[in-house]
Amino acid sequence: MASLRSINQDDLRNHNLSVVLDTMLRSPEPMSRAELAKATGLTKATMSLLIPMLVDAGAVSEGEPVQAASKRGTSYGRPRTPLTVSGERFCGIGLQVNTDGYGYMILNLAGRIVAEDWTNASVQDLDAQRVMADLDERVGEGMEAAACDGCEIVGAAIALPGLVKEGTSLISAHNLGWENLDLTRFDVIRRLDCLADNEANLAALAQIPGYATQRTHGGVVSSSSSFLYVSSDIGIGGAVVRDGHPIGGMHGFAGELGHLSVSLDGPTCRCGRRGCLESYAGRRALVERAGVAAGEDAAGSEAMEELLRRWREGEPRAAAAVDEAVAAMGSALASAVNILDVDTVLLGGMWERFGKDAIARIERLTAAQTLARDVVTPRVRPQDVNTRPALRGAAETGLRRFLDEPLRHLG
Repeated sequence: MASLRSINQDDLRNHNLSVVLDTMLRSPEPMSRAELAKATGLTKATMSLLIPMLVDAGAVSEGEPVQAASKRGTSYGRPRTPLTVSGERFCGIGLQVNTDGYGYMILNLAGRIVAEDWTNASVQDLDAQRVMADLDERVGEGMEAAACDGCEIVGAAIALPGLVKEGTSLISAHNLGWENLDLTRFDVIRRLDCLADNEANLAALAQIPGYATQRTHGGVVSSSSSFLYVSSDIGIGGAVVRDGHPIGGMHGFAGELGHLSVSLDGPTCRCGRRGCLESYAGRRALVERAGVAAGEDAAGSEAMEELLRRWREGEPRAAAAVDEAVAAMGSALASAVNILDVDTVLLGGMWERFGKDAIARIERLTAAQTLARDVVTPRVRPQDVNTRPALRGAAETGLRRFLDEPLRHLG
């Protein structure tokens, strides 16, 4: 029988600090010590020890005391001191390599982007060493600028469009032409102690209010929601979030919605299977089926713009291709909803560009094919965070290292 691991005082303090920070990040309004104690279940005495640590470290700031007022306008009780996440000191780094480019983002706890850079380029079949070396040089410049602003980097993550194993190995990224890469061979990964994950997983995290940065507005999902996130570009990825936490599956590969077959006699996908959703509703496939372009030309942004123009003008072949893709999306999402038992789907990437009417059509098709349609009506909505969400999610994943183990960085 394995021996039980004892919990020391630092473990307990780490846990309590993490709970306090999480609670503050997910609150749209500043909270007092008493309100935090009530929300977290911690004692006021414990709070009086934790808050000064966070204030001294620059993670939390205290506002001016506010006197509570009755409905008649008279003051009563002791003044409350509002506490907010200041967030300027602690930063996370997000990196991303996608089919259309690569770059980095440095993000602080307050949700402010401290530094950012993106290179627009076709990365398909580019040498991985070349891309990673350029990323290393660029992010180094960003880190120097962040250091001048007094920022401390607490963690980093990289978003990749493929299957990632154990945060360090890229099994395959078909749309990049990259296979079986040990990511720790790259200087930028080792230097930043960078955790790797699928881009859809990280984009999904960016949609969760208060996951690692201060969010002061609501959205389609809450901090404890369950939902399916769908990332759409040349490939189509997916991520499953349950009660505000991503579910990676036994090996971390859960959510590969783009390779769910919607037609057994459909076109052959790049993965080798037939009739995958990606073969109908992925950007390259959609452009080709609309007759706009073929081969590598179909992967470019110009081809996508031309497809959108033709579709808006009602060109028959473009309209037929989009209609077929909408039907494929509805079929695939209904299967996913039936399996996962979620009632919310967030659409990210390319499909947002087809507008509310197209998304509403996908929603109707999904609902009509859902087994529990008499009880549950699934919602299909555009994502809340739509500016490079995977890159932002990667930066938030870096920030989680501070939020999960605050004591390592306090002092």
